[in-house]
Amino acid sequence: MRSAPRRPVRRAAGAGIAVAASIGLAACGSSGPVASASVSKKVVPLVVYSAQGYDSAVTKAFTQATGIPVSLDDDSTGPLLTKVQAERNNPRWGVLWVDGDTAFAGLDQQGLLLRGWEPKVSWNAQGQSVVPKDGSYVPTGLTMAGTVVYDSTKVSSPPTSWQDLLAPQWAHEVGMNDPAISGPTYPFVAGMMNALGGVAQGEKYFSALQANGLDVHETNGDTLQALEVGQIRVAIIQSSAGIGASLKDPAIRVAFLDPVTPIPSAVGIDPKAPPAEVAEAKQFVQFVLSPQGQQAMQAGDPHGDSLYWPVLQGVSALPALPPLASVPAKAIDPYTWGRREASLNSWFTNNIA
Repeated sequence: MRSAPRRPVRRAAGAGIAVAASIGLAACGSSGPVASASVSKKVVPLVVYSAQGYDSAVTKAFTQATGIPVSLDDDSTGPLLTKVQAERNNPRWGVLWVDGDTAFAGLDQQGLLLRGWEPKVSWNAQGQSVVPKDGSYVPTGLTMAGTVVYDSTKVSSPPTSWQDLLAPQWAHEVGMNDPAISGPTYPFVAGMMNALGGVAQGEKYFSALQANGLDVHETNGDTLQALEVGQIRVAIIQSSAGIGASLKDPAIRVAFLDPVTPIPSAVGIDPKAPPAEVAEAKQFVQFVLSPQGQQAMQAGDPHGDSLYWPVLQGVSALPALPPLASVPAKAIDPYTWGRREASLNSWFTNNIA
C-alpha cells in the first residue's frame, strides 16, 4: 500500500484561504476537463485518505489538471476509518474515498462529514438512488459485496444459494474477508442480516458458516490467494476483485447469489478542514466525476477497482462487467446499518474471525 506523509497538525482555518478564489469549481464540472489552478497563488496540499486501487492515477491526474498538490494516504478501508475516528478532534485529512456508504452514513451521524453540498453532475438512476439527502458524501461508482468466486476446473457445481454454503460439501472450503479490515465486506454482512430478517438471524447464519469451517482473511487479495492455492474452493469477495481475477484466469468464474448487496464507492469531505482545503476537496470531487476523472478511474486499476458500474449519465461500464440489470442486487439502508457497523464488526471479530 502507498503511504504518504501526514500533516503533523491541522493548519489554521484561514491559512491559504486566498486559494479558494483561484480555484474555478465551475471549470471542473462533468461536461469537460478541469482548468489548471493559478500558479500565482499559494495552494495548500489536499490530503486524501483512500482505499481505492485507482487513487494514485486519479490524484496524479487531478494535480496535473489543476496544479493542486495531493498528499495521498492509501490503506485498507478499516484502518483508514479507524484513523479518521482517532483524529476526530484534530483531523489530518481533507478527503476520504473508500467503498461502502454504510461507513459514510456512520461518520455522518457523528458529524464527521461536511454536509449540504452536492456536485453539479448528471446522475443515472443508480447514482441518484445512493445520493444522501443531506449531501454528506458523494457516490463515485458501484460494485457488489459478497460476490461468489470459484475455479471452474475444481468446482463443477457451484453453490446457487447462500444456504448451500452451510452444506457438508462446502465444509472448510469457503473463505471471506474480515469486515473489520475490509470495508467492502461489512455491507455483505449487513446485507445478509437484512435479507435474513435481522441481526440475530444474521449472527446465526455466520455462526453456522463458521461452524462449517469458514476461512477468514484480511482483504480481497488474501482471500483470492487462498482460492488460487487451493486452500478454499469458494471465495466471497467484492465483485471488482472477482471479475478482475477472471480476466487474468479464464477458469475463474463469478456468481451473484440472490441477494447481493450493492456498495457505492464514495467521497466525503472533512468539515473541520480550512476553507481553502474544503474548496480544493470540492474541486477534487468534481474532477473525479468529470469525463477526465472517470477515465482515470477506469484506467487506473483495470483488474480491480476500475471494474465498477458508473453512477453518471453518459459513462459506460468496462466491457468485462455484466449488465447491472442482470445482477440480483438488493440495497440496504446505509443509515440503519451504518450505526451498527462498529458493534457488528466487533461481534464478527470476536465470534467468527
